[in-house]
Amino acid sequence: MKLKVYLSGEIHTNWRDEIKNHPSLSGLTVEFSSPVTNHQLSDDCGVAIMGEEVEKFWHDNKGAKLNSIRTKKFIEDSDVVIVRFGEKYKQWNAAFEAGYAAAMNKSLIIMHSEENQHALKEVDASANAVIQSPAQAALILKYIISEKLN
Repeated sequence: MKLKVYLSGEIHTNWRDEIKNHPSLSGLTVEFSSPVTNHQLSDDCGVAIMGEEVEKFWHDNKGAKLNSIRTKKFIEDSDVVIVRFGEKYKQWNAAFEAGYAAAMNKSLIIMHSEENQHALKEVDASANAVIQSPAQAALILKYIISEKLN
């Protein structure tokens, strides 16, 4: 079985690599995709391609619209969406992507620390699984593909 997994959310740590390189996924066929994780590139892509903007709102609007093309495509093509909410920043985009995935009836795994449980209770209620670590995500993917726990 081949599984397409979209890795959404926090971009300031290496959690995506932790999932991709987890030993439990060795030999399994998983195709990963994600948003653009270079923050500056993601913010400035719109004006770099379509021209500068005087107002920050329109600068951000251009970038958000371009990035949404990638986001929509990869979420629509995915079998599973994993959304990580980090500690340092509020990831409004991650909440939006979780909602989009839920509206598309995608299998949804939400990852965050215990301290964010209350703030994310509605997002968690839409999830098939709520976890705290990349290792747990990798083990879930292994179970889905191989029917094995270890």
